[in-house]
Amino acid sequence: MTFRPHPQNARYWQLALLIFFLIAWHLASRNQQFAFFVGEPIQVAGRIWSWFMPVAVPPNPLFPEGLKGNADIYRHLGTTLLETVLAFGIGTVMGLVCGLWLALAPTASLILDPFIKAANSMPRVILAPIFALWFGLGIWSKVALAVTLVFFIVFFNVYQGVREVSPVVLANAKMLGANQRQLLRTVYLPSATSWVFSSLHTSVGLAFVGAVVGEYLGSARGVGYLILQAEGTFDVNTVFAGIVVLTTFALLLDALVGVVERRLMKWQPRSGETERL
Repeated sequence: MTFRPHPQNARYWQLALLIFFLIAWHLASRNQQFAFFVGEPIQVAGRIWSWFMPVAVPPNPLFPEGLKGNADIYRHLGTTLLETVLAFGIGTVMGLVCGLWLALAPTASLILDPFIKAANSMPRVILAPIFALWFGLGIWSKVALAVTLVFFIVFFNVYQGVREVSPVVLANAKMLGANQRQLLRTVYLPSATSWVFSSLHTSVGLAFVGAVVGEYLGSARGVGYLILQAEGTFDVNTVFAGIVVLTTFALLLDALVGVVERRLMKWQPRSGETERL
């Protein structure tokens, strides 16, 4: 029996690392001066409980003041998740369509190339006040900001994936009489699919970033709004509780993307299968 990390026991190593981190955090937070800056894991857990659970917890050794348990996170979390999902979907579709179009239109690509690079190099966060002016302080200004973050990741991956199509495969398909629509369905899209899903895993986090940054700059609802209010009162435990909640749901959305990827990419061998071959 070996305790060295390998794919079969990787989960145990990951869990052990998480437990080690939490224990180290708890021990370090016993120093109150240090805890003021990094929070206390037990108090962070208490904030998350009070957000999600309607049941109050009476005073006890871990929580001397008890926990209120008002379950007021759902409307804030629902707003942030709605903004994230909308931005993720809209940005993905726009990136896919524009990436395919420019990859298959050399003339348009040649003309638009410097403008696309300029737009991509621009810090999109500075657009948040403009989107707030255009779309108001509702969810659509946050969605618009997050779309700009998701779009370019998907766009460049699709663009590169289509351009990486094997010339031999493309020539053979044309020799067999495939028209442009058939080439798109049977050659270009399969070639770009792996690039698309690679970009989607990155885009999930960026969609959350766009939504939360937009809530920072102007909102009355959302997890970003809760974090901003906590920062204003130097409540670092609530700040970390919001970070944990956002990270957890980002991982869940990323896992959902992974499930879709495995279903659509059954033809692609896994890394372990490749090594065995």
